[in-house]
Parts: sequence; structure tokens; C-alpha cells
Amino acid sequence: MSTFSYEEPEPLTGELDLEDRQALRRVAGLSTELRDITEVEYRALRLERVVLIGVWTDGDEVHAENSLRELALLAETAGSQILEGMIQRRSRPDPATYVGSGKALELRDVVISTGADTVICDGELAPSQLRRLEEIVQVKVIDRTALILDIFAQHASSREGKAQVELAQLEYLLPRLRGWGGNLSRQVGGRAAGGVGIGGRGPGETKIELDRRRIRTRMAKLRRQINEMGKARDTMRSQRRTRAVPAVAIAGYTNAGKSSLLNRLTGAGVLVENALFATLDPTVRRASTPNGRVITLADTVGFVRHLPHQLVEAFRSTLEEVTDADLIVHVVDGSDADPEAQIAAVREVLRDIGGADVPELIVINKADVADEMALARLRRHEPHSVVVSARTGAGIDELLQVIEDVLPRAEREVRALVPYDRGDLVARAHDTGEVLSQEHTAEGTALHVRVPDRLAAELEPYVSAQV
Repeated sequence: MSTFSYEEPEPLTGELDLEDRQALRRVAGLSTELRDITEVEYRALRLERVVLIGVWTDGDEVHAENSLRELALLAETAGSQILEGMIQRRSRPDPATYVGSGKALELRDVVISTGADTVICDGELAPSQLRRLEEIVQVKVIDRTALILDIFAQHASSREGKAQVELAQLEYLLPRLRGWGGNLSRQVGGRAAGGVGIGGRGPGETKIELDRRRIRTRMAKLRRQINEMGKARDTMRSQRRTRAVPAVAIAGYTNAGKSSLLNRLTGAGVLVENALFATLDPTVRRASTPNGRVITLADTVGFVRHLPHQLVEAFRSTLEEVTDADLIVHVVDGSDADPEAQIAAVREVLRDIGGADVPELIVINKADVADEMALARLRRHEPHSVVVSARTGAGIDELLQVIEDVLPRAEREVRALVPYDRGDLVARAHDTGEVLSQEHTAEGTALHVRVPDRLAAELEPYVSAQV
């Protein structure tokens, strides 16, 4: 009697990543009420029950509300529970407390009434602003930059990604360290420290000075590590260049569907999650255009409004996948309330990293859930665009065809009759060029191809009619 056993299919890498990430969600209920306001920068960042506060300085009310909604999504991605959101209309943020003194007291009342333990500000605050606002509301206060850095720290998985995030965190933390005064000296003054004896002894190196020195030492080490890892990435890129494979970088706003599009185009199996900054580590995969032309597609980290400059600098080696590409596929969430603002934010970051001169193709994603009027408005705003749905596959064939039309062609067009014992040349023509036609004859393989100059020279002895 035979027995039948069923084995579950092996999960994809992205599915495993998603299971791990969901299993490591933060546990609510850990109090972060401040016992000593001066300790705040030396404790681990823990986000739980939060109140959001934003300052509306320009644009209309809809823009300000969209910005606060995005901050709420960021906070939820970090594992927070949103209790309340507030916006203040000002010509500029208050230099002392970010919001005005009256609004700060109102914020304190909201914190007490809701039982919140964290306030998140929709902007990057100076150290003095953070300190003063914490003194008023008496709970942890963080800004948008710290929140984004915390999300990146949760999501980084590769060695390079973790090093980049840690470097960005230390650059942010360094000017925000706080000390308790000279009583925390780690070194003695006097002759042991090169002093002048009685009356000349100082407190020595305080704890905050020691911490700053350690942080600078760690930052220097991280920069060296990232530089070494960047060399390996440069080597891989140069190898692809040698083979003349066109490079396409998938860029766009966070949660626009870049990883879903990569999976749809290549079957890469990378992590897909309905959360901001789900992808931090770049993934490069091969794909083929309708005419069989081989290309590489690189999924990159998502961008966001006011992306912290520390992250842009730390992730520069990763973002070079975008600047070195032949084409940027700029993915836009067609169902978003303000897709034009997303496009503007992404292009601002592209300019910062030197990618403004790379050809760009706008891909409007999530067409299956987007409003038809909104899609039509976007198409008018961005005429050089393609509408797709990575979830259903709609528009993918058109996208591949447009990518093929936009990418630069190989250098030379050749007709050759390649002997069967030189199958390596046929394989390289498929890998590095564009095969226009192929026919197997008694004498060999008849090829009509567009190939780089180097391969065209190797095909020269077999050329039957060169165009």
C-alpha cells in the first residue's frame, strides 16, 4: 500500500522576510514617561501611544493634512498607536519650542487626557527645541527625522544596510547628546592629566565628551566599512557594463509598489509589504524585453518628503544604482491623495544624488484601485508615462515595450553565420545584445543581431552581410 505525503512549497525569500518582520512587531504597554528629562537621549527609542503635531507654514490646508497623515503612516510603520493629531498655522516654526507657547501647553493637556507617552513632530527639530518642548509636555518628544531613522533601523537586514543606518543614526545623535554636568568626569585633572597642580585641576573629560569621542570613532569605522562594501558593488556594476547589459533602476516614493513591480517583471520574490520603507537593501534581477533583449532591474530604497540628509549621505553607495542606470523607472502610487507631491519629492532626492540627468519614465502604479479622473489628470501632467497595476499585471507588456524603446541600442547591427562549434558567440549575442532574428541552417546559426563593438569584432570572421 503506497502512502501519499504532501510537502508545503518552499516559501520565497520575501515571504520569509515578511513573516519575520511581522513576528517582531513592538509590544505595546511599556511606559516611556520621563523620570529624568536629562536622560532622554541616552535611552532606547520606544514608540507606543503617540500624539502628532505639525506646523503648517506654506501651501494649503490639504497639503498640511496630507503631510500629517503621512507622519501617521510612518509612526504606525514604527509600531505606534496614533491617539491624536494637531496642526498649527504659523509663518515659521517657533525657534524655542517648534510650536508656540500656547500650543505647547495645549499639547501638554492632550498628552495628559489621552495618556500618550510620546509626541512626534512633523519636521526636524533643533536640540534646543526638543529639550524645551519635552520640559513642557513631560513625555518623550521626537521629530520626523528620528522616526524615519528608527524605521530604517527596524527594516535593515543586510550588513551594508545596517551599517548605513547606524551611521545615519550616529550623525543625527551626535549634536543631540546631553550630559549631566562635570560630576560625571571620567578622567582626573591635575598632574596626571598634565595640569598645574593645586588650583589648576579641572573636571577632566566628562561623560558627554567621552560619548562624543566614541561616536566619532565609530562613525569613522562605519564609513570605512561602507566604502569597502561600495567597492564590491562598483565591481558588480562594472561587470554588467562590460557585458553591455542595459541597467534600469526602479525608484519612487515609499510604498508606491516598486518591489511588487520588480516581482511582476522578474519573479524576484523580494519582500512586499503594505508599509513605508519595506525595502532598504537593493535587489538587482535580470529581465527580458518583448524582443528578447536582456536588461537588469534594480529595486531601490523608497523616498519620502523631507528624507533626512543623513540617510541620503549614508545610502549614497546604494543610491548609485540609480545614478549609474541607463533609465529610471519612476513608480508613482496612482491611488495616493497627492501623487504630484510624491513625484516632486522623488525628483528632489534624485537631484541631490546626481540622478537628474538620467532618462526617466513615469510608471503610474495601482491602476486597479486608483480613481479614473486622478489617473487622467496624472497622464496630462506627465505625458511620458505608463499606467500599470503590479498586482493584476495590467499594462506590464506595454511597460516592457516602452522600456525597450527608450533604452539605448547596442552599437552595431550584424548578420553572421556562426558555426555550431561557436555556440558561445550565439549565447553572448543573446546575453549582451539584441537578437533580431535567428535561424538554424546546415552550416550553422544565422544571426541578425545588434551587439556591442567588442562582440561585433569577434563575429567579424562569420559576417555574411553587415548592415
